[in-house]
Amino acid sequence: MSPAHWIYLLGLAALIATVVARRNVVGLALAGTFLTALVYSGSVTTGLGAVFNAAITAARELLPVFVIIAVVTAMLGAMRTLGSDLMMVRPLQRLVRNGHVAYLVLAVVTYLLSMSFWPTPVLPLIAAILLPAAVRVGLPPLAAAIAIAITGQGMALSSDYVMGVASGLSAQGAKVPADAIADRALVISLIAGVVALAFCYLRDVRGKLLDPAAAESAAVDLAAVGEGSAHTVVRDDGTQAVSAEPAGGGTATLTAAGGDDDGDAETPSGRTRFVAFAVPLAFAALLAVMLLGRFTSLVPDIDDGAGAPLVGGTAALALVVVCVIANRRTWLQECADHFTEGIAFAFRTMGVVIPIAGFVYVGLSDYSGQILGLPEGEQGPALLLDAIAKVQPHIPHVPVFASFAMLLVGMVIGLDGNGWPGLPFTGSLAGELGHTAGADPATLAAIAQNGASWTGGGTLVIWSSLIVVAGLTGVSVIDLARRLFLPVVTGLVVATAVAAVAL
Repeated sequence: MSPAHWIYLLGLAALIATVVARRNVVGLALAGTFLTALVYSGSVTTGLGAVFNAAITAARELLPVFVIIAVVTAMLGAMRTLGSDLMMVRPLQRLVRNGHVAYLVLAVVTYLLSMSFWPTPVLPLIAAILLPAAVRVGLPPLAAAIAIAITGQGMALSSDYVMGVASGLSAQGAKVPADAIADRALVISLIAGVVALAFCYLRDVRGKLLDPAAAESAAVDLAAVGEGSAHTVVRDDGTQAVSAEPAGGGTATLTAAGGDDDGDAETPSGRTRFVAFAVPLAFAALLAVMLLGRFTSLVPDIDDGAGAPLVGGTAALALVVVCVIANRRTWLQECADHFTEGIAFAFRTMGVVIPIAGFVYVGLSDYSGQILGLPEGEQGPALLLDAIAKVQPHIPHVPVFASFAMLLVGMVIGLDGNGWPGLPFTGSLAGELGHTAGADPATLAAIAQNGASWTGGGTLVIWSSLIVVAGLTGVSVIDLARRLFLPVVTGLVVATAVAAVAL
């Protein structure tokens, strides 16, 4: 391997070491991009340009993720003006009777909402409604954050079963149907999630519930945070956190966020009831059509990768309709304001991923040519692929070993804080390993997709959307990542073992 390969690999190792040292990695990623490009090309100007080009390339590739987060956030913001977002999920508070039940309810509701709307946009809603109620009955905020991260940022995002963005990316390289990868990824994510949730319940919930006084105090602290729009801040020690500002300049109240549903709140209007019923009904109908198209012949099958545009388009139209219903005279301005707030939320919470993803892209041949300014049509270097290719001959041609190798590769890819940009690469590797090891390429691609998504999507890497979970639950993102590491890795190992044998 060339010196550029070693500089790139040292950069990846430095990222991991920096995380362990509780420091921010954005500056390190920028420096790593410059040094890698400089050593590869021998030109300072190429190195300088690569820093900018890497950020542009990462932003372009991640833009669909940013837009879907923005439009769903905007829709929920419009619903918030009517109070429909609260009404939509407030009946679920009646299920929260004690800390044990609260842990389960929080996990199930987060999973279902995240599968339909994606995890990051629904986090403020969960924090506003269910989180204070769960903490009030004794669930520790750290345990609540764990439940949210595992089911939303882990289980829902790693399968991405509704929108199908992840499986579509994996299928590009694996040359297998995206539906086949999606089905296997769903099973793997469920196994990993159940194992991780059970692990954390035994360690962090059972026997560690808060006493009534501590629970009430924690719930009051969380109420003001739950109503706000989260944004990332960097502490003096370099670690990240998320703070919140009340949406629309208002003030958060305990009654709205998580108070007892005892009739103290105003009686909701007909418009509020209609929106609270119609919006989830529209998404439920869309989900039903997508599932019927996938598993039956009753409706035409939806093309691979069309889930995200359908959900995004539905959310955008819902934004318009809700704004019109809320105020017919000012709906044009309100629609624009909510969309702007959604864009700002998406970039505040996920923008830190861009320079880190840009560094990872330098090692992927599909993007490195653009970043290094190579002539059009000239193949860029595959620094990461070359390094993995050096190891590949030493992987025993046995399905079990190939499966765990794909899990490890996926987790390395997930170090960019997102995990999805490298899925076409892991798909290609799954296709190659599948044929040589006698394993199913779709299963191998699904394993790598889970490894990348659980790592970068928001359970193990602190520069991912895990910072939003930590901020909205009022816990340290470092502590949260540490508590998640062993359960998540255990879950992934168990799920990979099952997939290697049974799928």
